[in-house]
Amino acid sequence: MKLASLTAGRHPALSRTDVVVLCGIALVLVANLVGLSLHGDGFNIIVDGWMALLSDWAAVVLVWLAVQRGTPRRADVVLAAAAVTALAVGDTAYRLLPAASAGDVVPTLSDGAYLTFYLLMLGVVAVLAHRSLRKQAWPVLLTSAVGALGASSVLAVLLSPALDGASGAPLSAPIVLSIAFPVLDLLLIAALAGIAATPVRVLGRSGLLLVAGLILFATADVVYAQRVQLDPVLIGTALNGAWAVGFALITVWVLVTARTRRRPDHTTVTSASDASAYAATAIAAPLVATAAGLVVLLVASQTEVSVLAVSLAGSALALAAIPLAFRHRLLHSLSRTDELTGLPNRRALAMDVATRLRAVDARPSALLVLDLDRFKEVNDSLGHEAGDRLIERISARLTGALQAGDLLARLGGDEFAVHLHHADRMRATAMARRLRAVTARPIVIDGLSLELGLSIGIALSPEHGSDLSGLLRKADMAMYSAKATRMGQRIYSEGDDSNDGARLRTLHELRIALTDDQLVLHYQPKVDLATDTVPGVEALVRWNHPTRGLLYPADFLDVAENGGLMRTLTRVVLELALDQAAVWQAQGRELTVAVNLSSRSLADYQLAGVVTRMLTARGLPGSALMLEVTEEFLLVDRDRARNILMRLRSAGVLIAVDDFGTGYSSLAYLRDLPIDELKLDQSFVIPMLDDDRASALVASSIHLGHSLGMRIVAEGVETAEVLDQLAHFDCDMAQGYFVSRPVAANQLERWLDDRAVLPIDVPAGR
Repeated sequence: MKLASLTAGRHPALSRTDVVVLCGIALVLVANLVGLSLHGDGFNIIVDGWMALLSDWAAVVLVWLAVQRGTPRRADVVLAAAAVTALAVGDTAYRLLPAASAGDVVPTLSDGAYLTFYLLMLGVVAVLAHRSLRKQAWPVLLTSAVGALGASSVLAVLLSPALDGASGAPLSAPIVLSIAFPVLDLLLIAALAGIAATPVRVLGRSGLLLVAGLILFATADVVYAQRVQLDPVLIGTALNGAWAVGFALITVWVLVTARTRRRPDHTTVTSASDASAYAATAIAAPLVATAAGLVVLLVASQTEVSVLAVSLAGSALALAAIPLAFRHRLLHSLSRTDELTGLPNRRALAMDVATRLRAVDARPSALLVLDLDRFKEVNDSLGHEAGDRLIERISARLTGALQAGDLLARLGGDEFAVHLHHADRMRATAMARRLRAVTARPIVIDGLSLELGLSIGIALSPEHGSDLSGLLRKADMAMYSAKATRMGQRIYSEGDDSNDGARLRTLHELRIALTDDQLVLHYQPKVDLATDTVPGVEALVRWNHPTRGLLYPADFLDVAENGGLMRTLTRVVLELALDQAAVWQAQGRELTVAVNLSSRSLADYQLAGVVTRMLTARGLPGSALMLEVTEEFLLVDRDRARNILMRLRSAGVLIAVDDFGTGYSSLAYLRDLPIDELKLDQSFVIPMLDDDRASALVASSIHLGHSLGMRIVAEGVETAEVLDQLAHFDCDMAQGYFVSRPVAANQLERWLDDRAVLPIDVPAGR
């Protein structure tokens, strides 16, 4: 995977200004509500005037700050911020400019601003509705329409008195607008009800703020519509309190939504349980709407109700009366479709492939299981919304690479399956290469160039079985073998069974090892070439297996990574390393212990806090620990890396870049990130005596590091000649088998004591 640039974090913290303004809004709002409840009817210049306007414009400032800091800027947030501004303009004009008389026909500036507020909020709901109906079939539109009509019929009943009163009253701007505002409320509530009826969750928990705010506005507008004919100027009443609270709720929704930068606005159906839950929603919402329509019609049979309310209720019932068989077909289709990509899901794959395999004329076929390499790092670094867009782009590429009759399905997450109809071993292998090739091309997401690998396992029918479950299991095992060996693709063989069993057994035993103190650390010293001292060591984990003996990282780190044990393993290694550092400190040995961390471990935002607590508990300074990170982590998301590394640096922890020189992106991170040490990869150090280009790379890297104030450590030093050349290049430190192999702590102590008597012959280079 390669990323050419960086992106912002997902959940930026509130700034001090934001907190101050937000607290100010809350205080002004509370004071305003208290004032409204105490002074009663009539206009109060402090409560209804300046305090109300102050809270309005403070909210405007805050929402536009949130919009300006949001990346990327979302259309619904911008429209909502504009709506908040329009409402503040309307309130200001209403209080400061001359009011309309009861007979005026032309709306005032405040009326226009209020209408603009409603139109902009309709735009917000339209954006949300568009997202909720994305990739949905037209039957889902029917479900949404039923929910909208049911809600509209109830609100129309509430508006009946106002509509009837307006029909006999003389035409004036206040009367017309008193009806227009509730009607616009009706449209807003209807649209929100339609969104709620779709089998996709769009608003999330924060959406309750928007819904509550609009309901308060609708309630206040209905009351206003009923009273305005008696008193055209209603200010300083409880209505203002309802509008103020509704305004505050909408403002808070804008702030929360603007700060949710990378999370998707809808929840993707990724499992059978999710599909069942959303299918239940698709049934429940129309049922509630149908019940509402029935209630409206019952009320209409007993009392006079507006024609509009009766028409809406009848329309809801008519749409809901579509044959149940059609709705069953809709739910069946939803249960077979992956909502994110529109591809068949695991259930559809099981049904369709089983039918193919049972066909009378069934010929040899192949099942391919595809898994994106290191996709989780994209999700962890860039967020789930970027991950979703990446999955959509990958699925489109895979679809375009297949031939007629081939079936592509998304199994979940970053895993896909392809069934090749009438395919032998040769065609399956060729198709796997083709799928890997189309996936390997760079994909640009939010300005980032991503390159992902694809691991593919292949099972053949009838050679490896004639039922889907067996083929899927064998293709899955072949895929894991391809991923572990980095082959890219692999056809199932009997050896994969034993490999799969061994992998599961190793994972189980590793879980036990992490709790039974079976992990140990060996330490490889780093020699300072100028002073012939040992300022630090690198800690390397080993597994003291009860039956298999001492295991090296290559035997279990991949298992830990794929089995979700890397976070626990990292913390165990840190505890062991710092325990030993504390022992050496008590002995008077000032040694910095370096620990390698994987990209996944470094992506843990809790890491800095965990490390700080570990150091404090042992009475160690931060400089007792050095964390070795890879260039890849630094390049995936530089803002995230800087945030984590700066927190570690503030605790005094040292940072080293491991395997320096093996990366393939910009070196700008050396300037921007807090790095103390560069470790030259042994692939450059070992051949440098016989390879002039390798030697030049080592020399230039040492010069580069020194120019940036960093120490340089050469790894893989195996001969005295290499050590001599490194000293000639002014390299700072060296480690490798010529200096010492990684050894247990007690052996290292003896080695250090022996060096004090007979130091290693380090050539003078400076």
